[in-house]
Amino acid sequence: MLTHIRVKNFKSWADSGQVPLAPLTGFFGTNSSGKSSLLQMLLLLKQTIGSEDVLFFGDEHSLVNLGSFGDVIHGHDTDALLTLEYGCQPQSPVVTAVDRQMPDGTTKQLPVSIRHFTFNISVRRSTPLSVESFRYGFNSHEVPDIQWKDDRLSRIDWRGEEKIRGLEIRHWPGSSVFNHGVLQPFTSAFEHQFSHVYYLGPTRVIPQRRYHWEGTHPQDTGLWGDKTIDALLSARVKRLETRYNEKTFQIEARISTWLREMALAYAFSLESSDNSDGRDYEVRVKKDSVSPAVTLADMGYGLSQFLPVLVLCYYAPEGSTLILEQLGIHLHPKVQSQLADLLIEVVTERHLQVLVESHSEHLLNRLQRRIAEEKIAVDKTALYFCRNNSGVSACERLEVDEFGNIANWPENFFGNEMEDLLAMAQAQMERQKRTEA
Repeated sequence: MLTHIRVKNFKSWADSGQVPLAPLTGFFGTNSSGKSSLLQMLLLLKQTIGSEDVLFFGDEHSLVNLGSFGDVIHGHDTDALLTLEYGCQPQSPVVTAVDRQMPDGTTKQLPVSIRHFTFNISVRRSTPLSVESFRYGFNSHEVPDIQWKDDRLSRIDWRGEEKIRGLEIRHWPGSSVFNHGVLQPFTSAFEHQFSHVYYLGPTRVIPQRRYHWEGTHPQDTGLWGDKTIDALLSARVKRLETRYNEKTFQIEARISTWLREMALAYAFSLESSDNSDGRDYEVRVKKDSVSPAVTLADMGYGLSQFLPVLVLCYYAPEGSTLILEQLGIHLHPKVQSQLADLLIEVVTERHLQVLVESHSEHLLNRLQRRIAEEKIAVDKTALYFCRNNSGVSACERLEVDEFGNIANWPENFFGNEMEDLLAMAQAQMERQKRTEA
């Protein structure tokens, strides 16, 4: 699980400060307040895996296309350092060797399990782009941090003192320093962690009348939900199951239940269409018990835009991290509220970590209610309000108590409803006076 993130000189963020992440983390705020940028930092790291670039800023085929260093650096100050940091609690502890003083005075390397570590990298613009420094930090005084700086690797103890100098590398051959023996366990943990980060963008593909499946088994539902039906058919073939209330269900059955509870569809099925090769499928939906079954293309737009969210929540492997932008887009307010229940279920039952960017007050209100009802512990959530002042983003954590109350509710968080009501009442009084005159 990702435990925190931090960015410096990244887009609208001069310094986000350390932003702790929980199993269920929500980012709220006005448009262009920097919410998406915080999540893009994680996508930037994910898409850099396997690339020869120090940081792969993306292209039209990547998770996110950030342009270039000059486009990303805060204030377009290309002399500034770009710093990215994340904390991680790996699914399995990382084992590394550290020096231990033995009773006879000798030093011996012994294996140590690392359950939390932090990776911090600072990048400077040059030709080609170069790493100024990076550091793996550990939550143990027993294990010194590992730092790359001034063209060499070294170990730094908890007092900040250099402990070992024997890890020198005098040049930067691309990103090959991460393959240095002492770093290999953490490089592997980094790659494993981000291979289980899945992202669904805010705009999704339009629904089709028929879907062609080549028998593929995608990792997720696709950046824009374009692999949703492939994922459903893959889950059917693999007979993937999920747990709920100590019972086991086929994924497709659980998805159907949610659609019915949200009143988005009374019945949902995925059927082979009349085609000679048997690879064309139709999503058939009944709105209520008496309505005929129609294709997904004949239903309201909201269902097709929400289906990728629902499928990804059950198709992603347990323990994964999901990044969801605008998951409630095109949905009725009542359904937006129920999204909180869906997220709570997959966080608690499937042990997913979900990072959400949203404008929905209905989702937030339901989450507050569920905290009060003890459906999810308050320490399993982290809620933030982002704002942008004069081109600089800031992030404030909402102080939620065990009863779901928010102590530091920002002014006009979701607009000023009372102002609208007062203005409406004033207009009604003035119209009434004109009528009586």
